Order: sequence, then C-alpha cells, then structure tokens
Amino acid sequence: MHLKKIIIVGPATPFRGGIATFNERIAVNLNKLGHDAIIINYTTQYPSFLFPGKTQYTINPPPENLNIKRLLSSINPITWFKTAKYIRTLNPDLVLLRFWIPFMAPALGTIGRILMKNKNTKVIGFVDNLIPHEKRIGDTILSKYFINSCDGFITLSNQVKNEIENFSSKKCLMSPHPVYDHYGDKESKIESCKQLNLNPEVHYLLFFGFIRKYKGLDLLIKAFSESQLNTKNYKLLIAGEFYEDEKTYLDLIISLGLKESIELHSHYIADADIKFYFGACDLVVQPYRSATQSGISQLAYHFEKPMVVTNVGGLPEIVKHEETGFVTDVNPSSISDALIAFFNDDINRFDTAIQQEKKKYSWTYLSETILDFIQ
Repeated sequence: MHLKKIIIVGPATPFRGGIATFNERIAVNLNKLGHDAIIINYTTQYPSFLFPGKTQYTINPPPENLNIKRLLSSINPITWFKTAKYIRTLNPDLVLLRFWIPFMAPALGTIGRILMKNKNTKVIGFVDNLIPHEKRIGDTILSKYFINSCDGFITLSNQVKNEIENFSSKKCLMSPHPVYDHYGDKESKIESCKQLNLNPEVHYLLFFGFIRKYKGLDLLIKAFSESQLNTKNYKLLIAGEFYEDEKTYLDLIISLGLKESIELHSHYIADADIKFYFGACDLVVQPYRSATQSGISQLAYHFEKPMVVTNVGGLPEIVKHEETGFVTDVNPSSISDALIAFFNDDINRFDTAIQQEKKKYSWTYLSETILDFIQ
C-alpha cells in the first residue's frame, strides 16, 4: 500500500484522558507501519468553567518522536481557519477528525468543510459518540453540522454506526476499540495490593474511570448492598475522579451501611498506577446507564480480567456473556445477581476465553482497517 500522510485532529498530551491516549497510540502505530502521522492538538480543549474535573492536563510526557502540533482552540474561530489552512499546506492523504461531543462540532465541522475542497484529501469523521450520554439543547443541530463536513466515518461500536446512518448515507465503518496495551504488563495481586495498601485476601470488584451519572456507580453501590456481597471477603474498589457532586455517592454509601466495604480512591489515576488497580481486582464492573464503546473494557482485556457490564450501547459487543464475563440488565438487582453468580463460579474459568478474545483488538488491525477504508 502507498504510504500515507495522515493528520489526526484531536486532543493529545498535555491533555489527559482516553481520547488523547487513543490518538497518540494510533499515531504511533501508523508511524511504525511506515506512514507519516501527525496530531493537530488543541490549545484550548474546553473552557475551564465547562470542564467538570480538577484539571484537563497530564503530567506524563508524550510518546517519543511523535509529531504533535498545538494549533486549534475549540472556542476561537480564527484558529479553525488557521488550522485548516495549515493542514492544506501539508496536502495529506487522510484527515481524521476526532469527534466525541457536539461542543466540538463548530470547530471540527468548519475545518472539515474547508479540507473537503481539496480533492486529494479524504476527510473521515472518527466518531466516539454522536449522541452524547448527557443530552443538551442543540446537540442534534451541532452533530448534523459535523456530519455534513466529512467524506465518511469510522466508529468503535455498532450503536454509533447506526446513529450516524440515521443522519447520513455516507459510508461508515465500525472497527472495535483496540486493547490499551501501553500501561505495563499484568501485575500480580500481591504486588498490586502492596502498592495500593490493600488487603490481598479480599476479593475486589473494580469500578474504574471518571464518575458521572450515566456510568451508573450508584446502581453498583446499591447492588453491592446485597447481603451475600456485603461481607469482609468482598470490597468494592472505586478508582476515579468525580465529575459531579461527590456528596450524593458518599451519602448513599453511608445510608446503606457500606462505609467499611468500599475503598474509595477518588482522584485521577496516574498511568503508572493503572496496572495495580487492575492487578488488585478479581472483576471489573461497568454498570452504565448508557454507553457506546469503552476504553475500560479494553483495559480489562489487556490485564485479562473478567467483566460485568450492563446491556447498553456497544458493551455487549465487547463482552461475551458467560465467556469473558456477564452482561446484565440496568438495575441493582440484576447487577448483584451477576456479581454473585461470578463469585459462586470458578473465577478463573474465564481466563482462556479472555486471552483468546483480546487477540482481536490490535492497533495494527485498526490502522490497516482505516487505510483500507479510504481506498
């Protein structure tokens, strides 16, 4: 295949989070395959008053030898035109516009429209979410503005693919989220618990990632109040920063008498510590009310941990029921039934299926799929 000049427009270091990590990881892989991948990063991603967490920034350096240029402000239209002009001077074969929230539609949609005038460049919308989990007035109009600025689309779940096909007849490809494989190797439970000051004799259920209503942590807390789980042998390990009022969850924990049964690490988890949280747990739980795809599932696959997920969005596409984990309904009773079923079974019986399933989710497969798609 002819080597390509590829531009990824989206967040990267110094911004933190799964999408920034994804952009860097796919760019690294494209470069390893011999292509020339550049990330056009934001100078301003969100205005600080709109960002729900403590900081948008990471202390980790970017991958070595990765070309990242900070040009684009989501709120400054002058930079939209400057960014598009700069990209046109590079005459790329492919531009991937990373879209995950309608707030980014004016900037990305304007850039896409300008770039589509260059017949040598394919403009592909790489869409994580088209319809946001937490809906706002104007979302549909903004999403349509973005959709009309692309030649085609790539998604990481069939749910998002179906949503795009309701808006547009342009070609759309689904390729599953690859495994996050750059956070270190699988760590032992003893060493992980030592690093996190946890008891290795306890069975830990891990809820990992930032906390918002759609992620259903309250459903999991209620499910964990089931008497068969609420014992000294089981603990719920919550690891992630609150993106909404923490008090709601703390009050729920206290009202259910679970204060001694929950380990709450309510801060952003540093990259170097991720392997310890997954190493310490027996099971990863995603009790989401809504979802598309999830990087947490791919972390679980990398660290070879079974999962309990709710039957929403793309989660059932990733987790094979009773093979790599359990898929359950979105309510505390069903979630607790799945947790009890897991611990009443041989918790190691999922290992072989997980090891086989994770082989499907490679970065090279995604890279080659993208390049085949634009042919």
